[in-house]
Amino acid sequence: MPNITLSLPSELHKFVKKHNEINWSEIARRAIFTQVKKIQLMEKLVENSKFKEEDIEELDKKIKEGLLKRFSE
Repeated sequence: MPNITLSLPSELHKFVKKHNEINWSEIARRAIFTQVKKIQLMEKLVENSKFKEEDIEELDKKIKEGLLKRFSE
């Protein structure tokens, strides 16, 4: 199985080192796997989409404006 190297902030690294009883590699592997599955699902959902990038950006803008208005009142 191939290996990857992760960079961690100092405080996080200290914590990980302190708890060497935990299989951090397995936790990272599962987190990456979960994220990959989400991305694969998203790619499958949009593979036949007729939306263009600018359509998505406009929809995103409208959603954010609506949320801001809703939660600012």
